[in-house]
Amino acid sequence: MELLARISFMSQFLSPAIDVRKVAEADFPTRFGHFRILGFEGSIAGVAASIVEEAVVLTMGDLSGSPPLVRIHSQCLTGDVFHSLRCDCGGQLELALHSIAAEGRGVLIYENQEGRGIGLLNKLRAYELQDQGADTVEANQQLGFEADLRGYQLAGAILRYLDLDAVRLMSNNPEKIQALERAGVRVTERVPSILPPHDSTEDYLRTKREKLGHLLD
Repeated sequence: MELLARISFMSQFLSPAIDVRKVAEADFPTRFGHFRILGFEGSIAGVAASIVEEAVVLTMGDLSGSPPLVRIHSQCLTGDVFHSLRCDCGGQLELALHSIAAEGRGVLIYENQEGRGIGLLNKLRAYELQDQGADTVEANQQLGFEADLRGYQLAGAILRYLDLDAVRLMSNNPEKIQALERAGVRVTERVPSILPPHDSTEDYLRTKREKLGHLLD
């Protein structure tokens, strides 16, 4: 059995340190192309039985050489699986997979951070509040959460595990760029992840741009 490799990632801005451990890897053919699928666990460095986050990673092609295309995608059951038109998450996921396949190389990190970190059932509660007139930020706040609870320490540690110190990041979220730079992963290019708006997503996208600072035209 392959020994499970471990590295430690520490940022001066983020504490505690995160240990990342690869727990599985397998062949993974998809309708988008042929990938490898890897499973990772993140835990607090030096603390036994302290798993704090899990992530699934798809890789394609030879990642050495020039910076590969990378997408850090937060789980969205409603968008990714049920193709919800309340958000653009499912479309962004498919765009990333198509883009990586078109280049023949790249990485997709799929993190378990549903509802910008508040969890699936709380996201459904937020939907109820949105139906009553709140926007996506106001709904989270009315539930007692910050607008965005996500962190990207694990994603940075995974990229370092994959020996990547420079990437082309497919994202509209400047916080992801800053998090990778803090992790020691240079973002040489931001590749926009923009889809044509739908009637049901226009207000949502406007809120992401105006209140969360996402880079959307």
